[in-house]
Parts: sequence; C-alpha cells; structure tokens
Amino acid sequence: MKVFWRSLILLLIVSSSNAQPAQWRGPDRDGHFPGTGLLKSWPEGGPELIVKAENIGKGWSSPILADNMIYVSGMIDTLDYLTALDLDGNVKWQVAYGRAWNQSFPDTRSTPVVEDDRIYVQSGTGRVVCINRETGEETWAVEVDKDYQCEYHVWGNSETPLVIDDKVICTPGGKETSVVALNKLTGELIWKSESVGGPRSYISATTYELNGQRFILTATASHLISLEPESGKVVWTYQYWQPEKWKYQDNGLILPNTPIIKNNEIFITTGYNYPAVMLTMDSTGTSVTEKFVDHTLDNHIGGVVLHDGYIYGSNWFDNRRGRWVCMDWETGEIKYVADWDTKGPIVIADGLLYAYNERGNVGLIKPDPNGFEVISEFRITEGAGPHWAHPFIADGKLLMRHGEVLFAFDIKEK
Repeated sequence: MKVFWRSLILLLIVSSSNAQPAQWRGPDRDGHFPGTGLLKSWPEGGPELIVKAENIGKGWSSPILADNMIYVSGMIDTLDYLTALDLDGNVKWQVAYGRAWNQSFPDTRSTPVVEDDRIYVQSGTGRVVCINRETGEETWAVEVDKDYQCEYHVWGNSETPLVIDDKVICTPGGKETSVVALNKLTGELIWKSESVGGPRSYISATTYELNGQRFILTATASHLISLEPESGKVVWTYQYWQPEKWKYQDNGLILPNTPIIKNNEIFITTGYNYPAVMLTMDSTGTSVTEKFVDHTLDNHIGGVVLHDGYIYGSNWFDNRRGRWVCMDWETGEIKYVADWDTKGPIVIADGLLYAYNERGNVGLIKPDPNGFEVISEFRITEGAGPHWAHPFIADGKLLMRHGEVLFAFDIKEK
C-alpha cells in the first residue's frame, strides 16, 4: 500500500509539472478554449459583468485567468507592468518588468504565460522575466533582445514567450541567432539556433507534432522556421517574405499571427493585402511546399480559427476596415465574405465563435460556412485606444480589455 501511495504522489507531481500553461489564444495558441456549458446566446446588453478594473496600464495583450486570479500586462509611463487581480477586482500586486517599446505603437502587447507558480512575460524591448505568482517578485530575467543582438521590425516586440518542457522559447531574430531557449527555472541559455535571416517579427511561437515527433514553429520577419525543441536544430525554413510584394518596410513582414496547423499543413496570414499561404510538409517533415495561395483572408492582427474543416477570421482592407471571411481548409475556396462593422480578433469555445471588432462590438457568432450569423452582441464602451486585445475564456468567464480597462463577464449557463 505504501508503494501505491508513493507512486500515486509521484504521478501527481509529474502531472502537475506537465500541466498545460494558461496562455494567449488558449492551450494550443490556436484560438480554441476548452470548457462546456457556456451560454448559447446573451441577454440584451451582453452577459453579466462580474469584474471591471482600471489602471492596468495601456496595452493590447490578453488578460489571463488561472486559479481565480487574473494576470494582465500594461504600459505605465515608459515601463511594462504586470498586474495580479482577484475576481473582485482587487489588485494583489503590480510590478514593473521591463522597458516598454518606445517608438511607433508602444503599448504593451506581450501576454503573460502562467505555469504552476510562475508567470513568464516579455517587455516591449525584449526583457524576458519569470515572476513568482504569489509575491510578484522576479525569479529571473534575461535581456534577450540586447544579449542576442536582436534586429527590430518597425513596431518592435510583441512576442509572448512559449513554454515547452524545461524551456522558454523566444525569437529575437538578427544575425547572431533567430531563436533561443532559456531554462524556465533559471533563465540560463540552453541553446540558440543558427540565424536564418530577418529581424524580429510580431509572431509568438507554437508547437506541432508530426510522425510522433514534436517541433517548434516560429518566424522572423522573413522566414517561417521549424526547430527541434531539444537542440534548436533548424528542420526547415520557408521564406514567406517576398520584398517585391511588400511595400511597407524594407526588412520584412510583421507576421502578427501564430500559424494554424492541422496534420501536415500550415496556414499563414499576415494582413496588408499580402497573400495568405497554405503549406504542406513532406512525409519526412523536413521540407514544405505551397499548397495554395489566397488573396482574400489576409488577416491583420486578429488571428484565425479552424473549426470543422473551415477557417474563420477577418481580412484587411486598410488599417481601419475589414470584413469577415470563411475559407475551406482543404481547397482554399472562400465560402463567404461578410460585413460586421470592421475586422478584429476571433476565438472559439464550446462550439461558438467569439469575435471582437475594432469598433468595440463583441459578438457570439455561429460557425457556419453558409453565412456569417451574429447570435448576440454587445459593445465595449469604456477604455481608450484601438480594440485589438484578443478575448480569453476560462472557467465560464470571458475576459476582455480595452486599453487600461479590464472586463470579465460571466458566460456560464445557469
């Protein structure tokens, strides 16, 4: 019996240490949030508001909910801050963790990643920090962009770090390296990849599996990159940036959206009327080819969602305008292009899409390739600046932010 209990305790410890982090766009960074029993429609005026908090700092990063605590980053003066709040809106702690981006569009964009008793977040100038969840104290910090000679895109750093196994993954770009892995408990360098070219992009890395092996997928402003997590070896690259097709900057694409992956296929989209691409990996997983190129679903900064064989998201007409699109994953056929004010972020939970357009409307959308159907909607009227923050869903709650104001809504069926 003692052996049984010792084995059970060991299993629980291992399971806990391997728990999926609470992070940007859900457990797999693909816009899918787990959970069932969510409202299938909202009352007039929207679901019940249970938390509203101000003075969290300016930003477009997502709030994160973990164990009845909300963690959100924001820029106050010239520094990026991380704030911890309970579900009554009380601030438990608020700490600075690095200098904010100080040029065009400086507001905080890196979403915190919560794993066990640790929080990982990256400042606008590439200071990667591990923070104790209970106290708000720094456990370690590394000036990734400075130490690894990052080369910046015109709008700087928007990366949310990726936690995988014992590593924190960051993508500084530049001539010295493209991707680095830090020990998640100490911040010490585990590996740095070769440089594949291109400065830092907006992208936040993700992972995928192929032929029973895991890989990291990330990008610089010029290349999509697949790497082995254990060693940082580059498995393949794909030059997505074609200078003759990109008129905005001379050093590469923004690449704001984490790619969507299904089996051996990868969908990339970046807005600005730049072509979206579906890639196919070969049977060995060591090279990619283009399956099709699309000129309609050029998503700006809101991400896309794959559901039942169809991709949903908004496209770009200009920085203020866009429409809502559904695409067939297999063929690239556009099923609809619809108006709903303008473009914006989109996620999915319990079979329904949650969209937040850039005029402040939050919509509950039926995922149907036959047409764009808004089931319910309400409007975010407080806060300032662009409505760019991606929604976050956990424990029957919908978390939103508009600038310095945080909102949490109860979306659980009664």
